Amino acid sequence: MGLLSSLLRQDSRRFIKRKDSDAGEAGRALEELRGSLYNELRTSEGAKRQQQRFCGPVVAMTFNFIVAVGIILGNKLVMGKVGFNYPIFLTLIHYASAWVLLAFFKAFSLLPISPPSKTTPFSSLFALGAVMAFASGLANTSLKHNSVGFYQMTKIAVTPTIVIAEFVLFRKTISLIKVLTLAVVSLGVAVATVTDLEFNFFGACVAVAWIFPSAINKILWSRLQQQGNWTALSLMWKTTPVTVFFLVALMPWLDPPGVMSFKWDVHNATAILISALLGFLLQWSGALALGATSATSHVVLGQFKTCVILLGGYLVFGSDPGFVSIGGAVIALGGMTVYTSLSLKKTSDKDSNLLPKHNLASSKPKNDEDNKEESIAEDNSIVV
Repeated sequence: MGLLSSLLRQDSRRFIKRKDSDAGEAGRALEELRGSLYNELRTSEGAKRQQQRFCGPVVAMTFNFIVAVGIILGNKLVMGKVGFNYPIFLTLIHYASAWVLLAFFKAFSLLPISPPSKTTPFSSLFALGAVMAFASGLANTSLKHNSVGFYQMTKIAVTPTIVIAEFVLFRKTISLIKVLTLAVVSLGVAVATVTDLEFNFFGACVAVAWIFPSAINKILWSRLQQQGNWTALSLMWKTTPVTVFFLVALMPWLDPPGVMSFKWDVHNATAILISALLGFLLQWSGALALGATSATSHVVLGQFKTCVILLGGYLVFGSDPGFVSIGGAVIALGGMTVYTSLSLKKTSDKDSNLLPKHNLASSKPKNDEDNKEESIAEDNSIVV
């Protein structure tokens, strides 16, 4: 009995030591994983990889679509029921609130690190912040002074402006079939949404002045994220103060007087703060979508949102926009489907062009093969 109990005690001690060893290895592995993830987020390249990994084109555009629908309802509440008819000041509240949230993220080390200052000239960041102020502020002012139909017409004009601006600035070309597809989309959206063209001279000037900053704003957001190691939040952190500065300068020129006499009670302030939160989410989701796709694709997403809202109101709520508007929305959705398939086909063609390189690499020596595989992996990451 003594011998048996001694053997049992030795076996139990070995089992406990093995359990302690396994627990220690699991703890060390968890610490290593946590440390590698922390180090990944402490560099601009790592933060960019994490954004691309967790927020691809589908996720980013879906996020932007949902938030865009929500802010339409929020702004209707603020501008309609609350009666806050100061579009530039409302935009200023949105961006100031966004900057406060970003400062909170930075204070708790939740904000992705920015690339080194030498990689991106300050002039590029300053230009993005400035055009963002004009694009957002003039859009709200145009919607206030013009009819919805005229506002939609100017939004359609952003698409060809982006195509022309990208060609002039960066020599970026687009295929003829894509140009025709975008023309069909724009025509369908025009038929579906442009039911009236009421405007005044001041409103028309604001609408025309808004087109170019809106196009440049989308181009810069997309290019800085795709060409550099900028994430959406880090780029927002650098450009939002410039945007706030220009919005303050625009207020005396475009907003009516009397903002200080507005009734700032709890109900009105809460509605405006909810609108500001949605504005932050819209800016973030829009930046993610532009970083994952392109400026043209983001415009097509906005037109898709317009058509879905129109058809959704007809199918779900029984509204009757008319046969012509429904037909235009269907035509636009068909054009968007073709545009999306062409974009996906272009991506798959680029992927297939990389395959012969991979096959040829198998006949090379081992070291050269490793280099080829690394090059193909880098090309694939760019295509995605």
